[in-house]
Amino acid sequence: MAFSFITKRPLWQNILAAIVVSLCLVAAFLLTLNVITNHGEYLTVPEVKGRDYKIIQSDLEKKGFEVVIQDSIYIDTLPPNIIIKQFPEPEATVKVNRVIYLTINCAVPPSVGMPNLVGMTFRNAMVELKSLGLKLGDTIFVPDMVKNAVKDQQIAGSTIKPGSAVRMGTSIDLVIGAGIGGEELPVPDLYGLTYPEAKLVLEINGINAGVVILDENLLDTSMGYIYWQNPMPFDAQLMPNKIHVGQLMDIRLSLEKPKAKTDTVSPFTPK
Repeated sequence: MAFSFITKRPLWQNILAAIVVSLCLVAAFLLTLNVITNHGEYLTVPEVKGRDYKIIQSDLEKKGFEVVIQDSIYIDTLPPNIIIKQFPEPEATVKVNRVIYLTINCAVPPSVGMPNLVGMTFRNAMVELKSLGLKLGDTIFVPDMVKNAVKDQQIAGSTIKPGSAVRMGTSIDLVIGAGIGGEELPVPDLYGLTYPEAKLVLEINGINAGVVILDENLLDTSMGYIYWQNPMPFDAQLMPNKIHVGQLMDIRLSLEKPKAKTDTVSPFTPK
C-alpha cells in the first residue's frame, strides 16, 4: 500500500518526522520572508520639499522609494509642480520600497466661481477675494453716496458677473464709491438728450444715474430721450440748481424726442 511506510513505523517516529518537516517549512518561510521584505535594509528619507516633482520622482524611485502624490493645492507665489509637503519627514529611517507621499503645487490653477462683491464694503470684498484665492487688482474710486462700497467688479476693464468661472490667482479690479464730495456744480440740463448722451454727461460731471423710468412704449433705454429729470437745472425762480458730486439724478425716457424748450422750467413737468 502507498502509505505502508507510515503505518509500519512506530507512532513516535511519525510524530517526530512531522515535527521536523514543520520546522523546516517554518524556517524556509522565514528565510523567504526576509528576502521579500528586504529585512535589515533601511533608507534615509531625503529632503524633497521645494524641489520640482518631475525632476525628483525618478531620483526617488532609483533610490528604492515608491512615490505617490497624495494631494495638490495651488499657491500662486510658487512655481508649478513644486513639492510643498512630504511624508515621512526628511531624515526619517524607513525600509526599502517605503511609500513617500507628496503634496505638490498645481501646474494649472483651478477655477472658482466669481463671488458677488457689489454692495459689499471694500474691506469685506478683500476678505472674500482672499478666501477664494483671488487677488485684488486696481481700485477705481468714483463719486457715490455710499462711501467705500463696491460698485462694480471687473477683469481687464470688463464687468465679471457673479458665478462666472475664474482661475485662482486672477486679479479682480474693484470700482469703489468715494462718497459724495463737498464740491457743488450746476445741475446739467439733460432735456432732449438720448440716454447714452445723458449718461456720458453725468459721468463727466461725476453724477450717478438714479431711477430711470421708461414710458410704456419704450423697451430699450438706448432708444429713449430725456424729457424729465430730478433735480432740474433751474428752480421756480429760474435760478440754477446745484448738485453734489456723486449725487443721484432720476430721469424719465420717452420714445419720441421732446419738443424744443420754450423756457427753462415747464418742459420738465412729468407726463
